[in-house]
Amino acid sequence: MNNRLKVLRAERNWSQGDLATALDVSRQSVNAIETGRYDPSLPLAFKIAETFGLAIEEIFVSPSKEV
Repeated sequence: MNNRLKVLRAERNWSQGDLATALDVSRQSVNAIETGRYDPSLPLAFKIAETFGLAIEEIFVSPSKEV
Protein backbone atom coordinates (compact mmCIF):
# COMPACT_ATOMS: atom_id res chain seq x y z
CA MET A 1 0.00 0.00 0.00
CA ASN A 2 1.42 3.37 -0.97
CA ASN A 3 1.51 6.14 1.58
CA ARG A 4 2.64 9.71 2.22
CA LEU A 5 4.31 8.91 5.53
CA LYS A 6 7.84 9.90 4.49
CA VAL A 7 6.66 13.24 3.07
CA LEU A 8 4.54 14.04 6.12
CA ARG A 9 7.41 13.14 8.44
CA ALA A 10 9.88 15.26 6.46
CA GLU A 11 7.51 18.26 6.51
CA ARG A 12 7.75 18.16 10.30
CA ASN A 13 11.51 17.55 10.36
CA TRP A 14 10.97 14.30 12.24
CA SER A 15 13.40 11.41 11.94
CA GLN A 16 12.12 7.87 11.58
CA GLY A 17 13.15 7.42 15.20
CA ASP A 18 11.06 10.42 16.29
CA LEU A 19 7.98 9.03 14.58
CA ALA A 20 8.67 5.54 15.90
CA THR A 21 8.77 6.90 19.45
CA ALA A 22 5.49 8.77 18.94
CA LEU A 23 3.86 5.59 17.60
CA ASP A 24 5.50 3.23 20.11
CA VAL A 25 6.99 1.07 17.34
CA SER A 26 10.54 0.44 16.14
CA ARG A 27 12.36 2.68 13.66
CA GLN A 28 12.56 -0.36 11.41
CA SER A 29 8.77 -0.60 11.42
CA VAL A 30 8.47 3.03 10.33
CA ASN A 31 10.99 2.38 7.54
CA ALA A 32 9.11 -0.72 6.39
CA ILE A 33 5.80 1.16 6.28
CA GLU A 34 7.34 4.10 4.40
CA THR A 35 8.87 1.82 1.77
CA GLY A 36 5.70 -0.23 1.36
CA ARG A 37 7.25 -3.46 2.64
CA TYR A 38 4.79 -3.58 5.54
CA ASP A 39 1.15 -2.52 5.79
CA PRO A 40 0.27 -1.30 9.28
CA SER A 41 -2.54 -2.84 11.27
CA LEU A 42 -5.75 -0.83 11.41
CA PRO A 43 -5.09 0.34 14.99
CA LEU A 44 -1.58 1.48 13.99
CA ALA A 45 -2.94 3.22 10.88
CA PHE A 46 -5.39 5.13 13.11
CA LYS A 47 -2.56 6.05 15.47
CA ILE A 48 -0.47 7.32 12.54
CA ALA A 49 -3.41 9.37 11.26
CA GLU A 50 -4.03 10.85 14.72
CA THR A 51 -0.34 11.70 15.10
CA PHE A 52 -0.45 13.75 11.89
CA GLY A 53 -3.98 15.09 12.48
CA LEU A 54 -5.22 13.60 9.21
CA ALA A 55 -7.69 10.99 8.05
CA ILE A 56 -6.28 7.57 7.19
CA GLU A 57 -7.29 8.14 3.56
CA GLU A 58 -5.09 11.25 3.44
CA ILE A 59 -2.02 9.15 4.31
CA PHE A 60 -2.60 5.71 2.83
CA VAL A 61 -3.66 4.98 -0.75
CA SER A 62 -5.34 1.69 -1.56
CA PRO A 63 -3.74 -0.07 -4.54
CA SER A 64 -7.21 -0.30 -6.12
CA LYS A 65 -7.52 3.51 -6.00
CA GLU A 66 -4.19 4.25 -7.68
CA VAL A 67 -4.33 5.66 -11.19
